[in-house]
Amino acid sequence: MSNNAKHIAGFDIGGTKCAVTLAAANGGELPRIIGKTKFQTVKNAPYTVLETLLKELDGLLSGNSLKYSDLSGIGISCGGPLSSEWGIILSPPNLPGWDNIEICSFFRRRTGIGCQLHNDANACAVAEWKYGAGKGLTDMAFLTFGTGLGAGLILDGRLRRGINDMAGEIGHVRLAPDGPVGYGKAGSAEGFCSGGGIRQLGIRAMREYGSESPLYKACGGDEEKLDAKLIAELACRGDTVCLGIYDKCAEMLGRAISILCDVLDLQAVIIGGIYMRSAGLLREKLTKTLDGEALNPCRVLAAGLGESVGDYAALSVAEID
Repeated sequence: MSNNAKHIAGFDIGGTKCAVTLAAANGGELPRIIGKTKFQTVKNAPYTVLETLLKELDGLLSGNSLKYSDLSGIGISCGGPLSSEWGIILSPPNLPGWDNIEICSFFRRRTGIGCQLHNDANACAVAEWKYGAGKGLTDMAFLTFGTGLGAGLILDGRLRRGINDMAGEIGHVRLAPDGPVGYGKAGSAEGFCSGGGIRQLGIRAMREYGSESPLYKACGGDEEKLDAKLIAELACRGDTVCLGIYDKCAEMLGRAISILCDVLDLQAVIIGGIYMRSAGLLREKLTKTLDGEALNPCRVLAAGLGESVGDYAALSVAEID
C-alpha cells in the first residue's frame, strides 16, 4: 500500500473495552478498515489506557507499512461528559478517574497529527449520517439504545452538539412519574429504553411472579444473570411476561421519539444496539405509539452500519470538518 494514501485512525473508548481502528479514507465514502485491535479498559488508570491506545495504533501502522505522517487525522469516540471544543474528557461515570483528561493534546503531542473528540452518541450519529442509514438526510437523530440511551443530532446537515455536547439527550426526559431508573431519574426514557432499564423491568417481574415463572427458572433466580438478551429470548419463545416488558419498552421508545419528532421535525430516527437485534419485538408497538403521539411521525430505522457502527463512529470523528 502506498504511503501517499490518506489514512485515518479511530479510538473507541468505553468503560469495559477500547478499540483502535485504522482505515484508508475513501473520498467521502465508507472508509476501508485495514486493521483493528481491542483491549480491556484498565480501571482508574487513564494514562495507562492512552499509552495502550498509542501502542496498539503503532502496531497497526507498522503492520501496514505506515507512519504517523500517513494519517490525516485521529478520531476519538467516548462517553460523556466531555468537551469536544477543547478535546477534554470530563469525569464520565463509566470511566472513574478520568477527570479533566486533555486527551486530544496528549495525542497531538505524541503523534503530530490532528485529533478530534466527540461523545459516542454524536460520533455514531455522524457515522450513520455519512455512511449508514442516514446517508442523504439533512435532519435525523441517532439513539444508541445499549446499556443506556444516548442521542446524537444531525440538523440542517450538521452535527448539533449544544454548548455542553449534550444536545438531544432524550434519555434524560421523564416519561412517567415512576419506573426503572436511567440517567439517575426514575421513569426516564433511558429507564425504560435501555439494556439496564429492561433488566430492571425483568427483576421487578421476577420478584412479582416468583419461582414458577419462566423468567425465574431461566436464570435460576439469580438476578445477576438477568439481562435484556435473556428477556428477549424468552419473549421470542412467547413468554407473556417478557413480551409485556418489551411492549412497555417499545411504547416508551415511541413516546420518546414522538417528542424528538414534534420538537425537531426530523426525517428519521436511527437506532442502534438492542433495536438492531430485537426490532421484531419492538417495531409494531413503537410504530403504533409514534403514530398516535407525533404530529408528523418520522421514519424509524435500524443502524445501517450494524455492529460496526462504533468503529465507523470513531473514524468519522477524524473526518469532521
